[in-house]
Amino acid sequence: MTQKTNFESRDPLPNVNSLFHQRWSPRAFKKTPIGADTIKSVFDAARWAPSCSNEQPWLFVTSSGEKDFDTFLGLLNESNRVWAKNAGLIGFIFAKKTFTRNGNDNNKAKFDCGAAWMSITLQANMHGLYTHGIGGLDYANVYKTLNIAKDEFDIICGFALGETDQAGTLPEALQEKEKPSSRKPLADIWQAGIR
Repeated sequence: MTQKTNFESRDPLPNVNSLFHQRWSPRAFKKTPIGADTIKSVFDAARWAPSCSNEQPWLFVTSSGEKDFDTFLGLLNESNRVWAKNAGLIGFIFAKKTFTRNGNDNNKAKFDCGAAWMSITLQANMHGLYTHGIGGLDYANVYKTLNIAKDEFDIICGFALGETDQAGTLPEALQEKEKPSSRKPLADIWQAGIR
């Protein structure tokens, strides 16, 4: 049975679509396969994210079923492997460092990858799936194992994608964390006019 999520700690304004405030990053995943068409639609959503000069600098490299899942899982640090082992898919986000058209540095690439990541996350949510971004990685081995050129791409993060499960399936130390977090007040993050 999928966990029913409690969003009481969140206080969106009335006009904010629930797609945004009911997005969260669970750790309890159920080991179920994700259909190929669903996976394609999740990553196709990223194609439509905005990017500087329409560069689309993102590259998503993901596991492809059970045959290489353990290899991808092994690129996470131990504390993340403990829970990510039950995700349906493990992946990594890379940002191309330079513009394709002229070879100049693209200092907006990481920002653009963030927009694409949100597109992936929201499309996954529309399929009843969830994502969890992962910063604890074996960075050197990610480049080597996935055969990604370090001089051409920056690793942004890893991620897990899949169907949620009950918090009780997690190690005890993680069970208390398995709930949507609150957010800063709007006044702390938005300023209208000059300070």
